[in-house]
Amino acid sequence: MFGFLKRRKHNQPSEQEERESQKPASEQPEQREAPGEPAAERQETPPEQQQTAAADTVENAPVAEPEQAEESREKESREQEPQEQESPRQVNDGQKQPPDEQALSTEAREQHAATPEPREAAPEPAPGLAPAPEDMAASEDVGVASTADAPSSTAEPALRPGERRPGKPSSNEIEVGPETADESQEAPRKQGWLRRMRQGLGKTRANLTDNLSTLLLGHKEIDDDLLEELETQLLLADVGVEATTEIMTNLEARISRRELKNVEALYEALQEELSNMLEPVAKTLKLPPKGEGPFVILMVGVNGVGKTTTIGKLTQRFQRQGRSVMLAAGDTFRAAAVEQLKVWGERNEVPVVAQHTGADSASVIYDALSSAKARGIDVLIADTAGRLQNKGPLMEELKKVQRVMSRLDEQAPHEVMLVLDAGTGQNAISQAQTFHEAVPISGITLTKLDGTAKGGIIFAVAKQLGIPIRYIGVGETLDDLRPFEARDFVGALFSRERE
Repeated sequence: MFGFLKRRKHNQPSEQEERESQKPASEQPEQREAPGEPAAERQETPPEQQQTAAADTVENAPVAEPEQAEESREKESREQEPQEQESPRQVNDGQKQPPDEQALSTEAREQHAATPEPREAAPEPAPGLAPAPEDMAASEDVGVASTADAPSSTAEPALRPGERRPGKPSSNEIEVGPETADESQEAPRKQGWLRRMRQGLGKTRANLTDNLSTLLLGHKEIDDDLLEELETQLLLADVGVEATTEIMTNLEARISRRELKNVEALYEALQEELSNMLEPVAKTLKLPPKGEGPFVILMVGVNGVGKTTTIGKLTQRFQRQGRSVMLAAGDTFRAAAVEQLKVWGERNEVPVVAQHTGADSASVIYDALSSAKARGIDVLIADTAGRLQNKGPLMEELKKVQRVMSRLDEQAPHEVMLVLDAGTGQNAISQAQTFHEAVPISGITLTKLDGTAKGGIIFAVAKQLGIPIRYIGVGETLDDLRPFEARDFVGALFSRERE
């Protein structure tokens, strides 16, 4: 009975508790859960247990913590999280993170720090509250976009619209083909060629034009002595008797008509006469359109004139024009001829048809023509053994080659090109005449003009043979072999510039 009264006494509220209950709700201290007690485990005491446990609850309940304690717990929980790694921006520029980033989650702060451009700071959320889902989504979107746009130390920078990386053509650009590239570079290449031709013709110029300049400057007026000395200088330069006679006849006729009144006019008239003599034979080799079958070029000449080297240079020139080329090693007499031609083929990446040393030259060229027709080759260049013009059996071999080729193509060879060494002088006329009797010569390539003072032979060839001069060579490089142009040649020969 006394126990019941004692419990009843405890259950009755005291005067202090009644005063506390009458206070407004805002003044009452906020009840907080015990430290370390999870929020999910908080449960209300059932009504039937409130009376029996009231005393224990009042006696054992801890004093309610203020709001500062809750904030300190949240701060401690944040400090226990792994420290945030330095963002790319801190590594790159050494700047500190904005203060507002401390309230974000680790993932949001990392994504936010990767943003290359500064943006307005988001409002700081209340302590202990997680950011709103909309804010988190916005932070994630910004972080992904900024990471993609952020420059990397290894990756190439992103391109802006309309830009392209250096050295890489755009997808809508058209690559320049061989013919277009050759045309675009023709002007500067020609200027370099004229300079090299002036240098290459230095010996001939010193032998011919320099002596002529000295001769003409020593006379104030045109007389018979001057004309006689002029004729002598032309003959010494290997211009040839026929060519010299024609030139002097034309000059004397113009003097008698009083067209040439002084020495300077005579000097200019001489250049004009030489150009007029070369103009009829200055005919560049023209290839037929693509797809009309192989255009066959048969190279002939004596030993040592540079046939194989000329073949290699012509191959590169035709490739620049977008033509496919095949080579035929028809020089089966000289041991190193086949290997030399194969080297040119590998260098230019063109096929070479060859057989063993001592094989029949006509058979090799026949096989090459058959292969060229089957593979749709544009140009076939056939080499032949060097032979002296006084060797009858060797000259007959050229006739055999022509007959064999005509079995596959009645018009083959389409070009019989004679290679002449300018240093041979007047002997070049004899070579050309003998070769022309064996196989009709349709074109001449004059080589090694840079190494001789007898460049005047070109006028004798033009006058006595009348065969088109296709190319001239004044050096060892590819661009030193060029189509022959009469005006350019005479201009370089009489040039007063000193290289």
